[in-house]
Amino acid sequence: MAQRLPPELETKLARFQTLQAQYARLAQERVAVEGEMAETQKVIRILEEVGNEAPVYRLEANIFVRVDGSKLLQELRDRLEILELRLQKLKKQEEELKKQLDKLAQEIRAYQAKLSIGKQGGAG
Repeated sequence: MAQRLPPELETKLARFQTLQAQYARLAQERVAVEGEMAETQKVIRILEEVGNEAPVYRLEANIFVRVDGSKLLQELRDRLEILELRLQKLKKQEEELKKQLDKLAQEIRAYQAKLSIGKQGGAG
């Protein structure tokens, strides 16, 4: 017959699973931001290489529209700044969640150890 887990342990396990899901979402978002940053940096490099004289187009509403290269370059630099700030925030959130997960995992292991010691003492 399977024994039911103590409510305190069930609560800790549920919290652990919630934190794991949050951590996975943050990691996924961080990877997406890093990808967007890499793409933005690549476009900035290309625009810097071609200079202000080359015609530059942007895809808007399924059509290419000619844009001012220097304005676009500034927009991309601004976007990159925003992405860098977002990345820093995500990394900080990931770090904090990781600490919470580690602490909770330690609490769960300690609780499980306490339960197994209690069962061994009761069996003898």
